[in-house]
Amino acid sequence: MTTTSSHSLLSRFGYDPDDINARLAHVWHEIFEGPNKFYWTTDDGLGYVMDTGNHDVRTEGMSYAMMLAVQYDRQDVFDRLWVWVMRHMYMPEGHHAHYFSWSVKPDGSARANGPAPDGEEYFAMALFLASRRWGNETGVCDYAAQARELLHYCVHKGREESGDPMWNANNRLIKFIPEVEWTDPSYHLPHFYEVFAQEANEQDRTFWRDAADASRVYLTRACDPATGMDPEYSLYDGTPHTEEQFGRHDWFYSDAYRTAGNIGLDCLWNGVTDTILCDRIAALQQFFLTHDRTCAYTVDGTPVGDERVLHPVGFIAATAEGALAAIHADPLAYPNAERNARAWVDLLWHTPMRVGPRRYYDNFLYAFAMLALAGSYRCEW
Repeated sequence: MTTTSSHSLLSRFGYDPDDINARLAHVWHEIFEGPNKFYWTTDDGLGYVMDTGNHDVRTEGMSYAMMLAVQYDRQDVFDRLWVWVMRHMYMPEGHHAHYFSWSVKPDGSARANGPAPDGEEYFAMALFLASRRWGNETGVCDYAAQARELLHYCVHKGREESGDPMWNANNRLIKFIPEVEWTDPSYHLPHFYEVFAQEANEQDRTFWRDAADASRVYLTRACDPATGMDPEYSLYDGTPHTEEQFGRHDWFYSDAYRTAGNIGLDCLWNGVTDTILCDRIAALQQFFLTHDRTCAYTVDGTPVGDERVLHPVGFIAATAEGALAAIHADPLAYPNAERNARAWVDLLWHTPMRVGPRRYYDNFLYAFAMLALAGSYRCEW
């Protein structure tokens, strides 16, 4: 793993390439090899990552780990993870046939009977990138074929067989779960959909191009113009989802931190596709340089009682990754955008990876941010 200096914001901000490469190596070691790792191999030669805060295995984490394996050119780890997923998380029949159980026990036994769409979109993306990097093998390791099949069901379930699709067919927006008609801003990955538009089944490529455009427009509405914050869950028009069926999620909290990083990575891969989104991230960075970063807020910047940030390292990491967008903000509206972006990148650089039971989520976001800021989070080789 080496930094791509021409796309490295870390290099632009003065960090030495050798130090960047050492940091990237450290990130892999901490997650997959060191005493604080949360990746384990099994007696039958497979591998899984555990959510150390909840003591389960999630499609979120497995797909994240697969993405890291592609970025670090570790096909051995990728295949161990993917075969474990297919063996223990794939649902071959029933209402959710062809999706993945979002949570199982570390021994692979059942825990949840439904999917979470962020896992499916990351699985598909990791598989397409594996195909681009290593080519396709056979069976479950025919990566591109597996990704195309998965995305087919994500779009077409309910029309061709029982079940619910993961994207709304009319507005092209991803759902929180297939059964509801609202969403999670951090699930919106237009930079992934641009790749899906190139790699998915031919009949669905226009859908994915439209989905990329729709998600970018949606995100401009979900991210508050003044604070840049987005809620964990929202309606399709971007307003916070206030029903407490799954608990309170109308505020800027754990899931929501990822949105800034997603927008930054979209800029890294595709250039500036929406200047409003760059302004939103500049607003976010500006807000949290002048407000308490340990406090939880509603999207308009109102503190939420005594609630505190559950994932402080992940929050810093994703907001710093957003610098890839913030540096392109309107200089008249945000004259200090680049200085603020540098402050966030410096803050992340001097923040150690998390240890303890909550390290899983934080350190994944840390890894993605470091790769992106180094210019080493790639979608082609």
